[in-house]
Amino acid sequence: MTARRSRPLVVVAGLAVAGIIMLSWTQTWFTVHLHAGAAVAAKVDADGAAAVPQYTALAIASLALFLAMTIAGRVVRIVLAAVEILLGVGVVVSGITALADPVAAAKGAVGEVAGVADLSAVRRAVSSVDVSAWPVVGIVGGVLAVALGVVVLVVQRSWPGPSRKYGAATAGAAADARAVAPVERDAVVDWDDLSAGVDPTSDAVAGPDRAAAGPDDASADAAGAAPDDTVGSNGRRSNDGVEAERGAP
Repeated sequence: MTARRSRPLVVVAGLAVAGIIMLSWTQTWFTVHLHAGAAVAAKVDADGAAAVPQYTALAIASLALFLAMTIAGRVVRIVLAAVEILLGVGVVVSGITALADPVAAAKGAVGEVAGVADLSAVRRAVSSVDVSAWPVVGIVGGVLAVALGVVVLVVQRSWPGPSRKYGAATAGAAADARAVAPVERDAVVDWDDLSAGVDPTSDAVAGPDRAAAGPDDASADAAGAAPDDTVGSNGRRSNDGVEAERGAP
């Protein structure tokens, strides 16, 4: 298996590890037996939610982290791998702390039954504690999370980066939109065109290239191009007629 193909396996393994941590959080960790008369019940079951409430946040964060690795770039993957190591360490430390002092971990569950809140009073009400295998499962999940974070740091260099085809397509579409966008008209430029004897509305017919040419080029075109037709008939008046109209003898 090449390092390039390891990303799907690492991501799937990370999701599985997060699932293991979440599963251990939902199971019974400690069965606390109470002295007779100390509470209304003889025993209390403390699950992972009561013993290590932080497990749910750590597992969800690990789950989201590995999902983000599927689209993250190289630098972001390094950051996510470091965060995953810290999350795994948090799971391990929380599990070991609860396993080292089950009564303190089950304080909330016992206090609800015994009607006490002080840890010393809870200890006096407890006669014995049975420990299940789920704390060990949660700790193992944390160790695996740390190991996966280290693996990501090592092999992520050869993973392909996020696809850029969508970004290129978006850039091309934006360029096309700019090319076909109509040229905004300026009232001052239109007035200059009218003063020069050029119809400013002809720019809309000639297209954006003519509009972009500016008033000077448009005036030059109008001056240099001979009109095909003049107003009225070309030969409607002779020179004599013009002079007669002016009062010439």
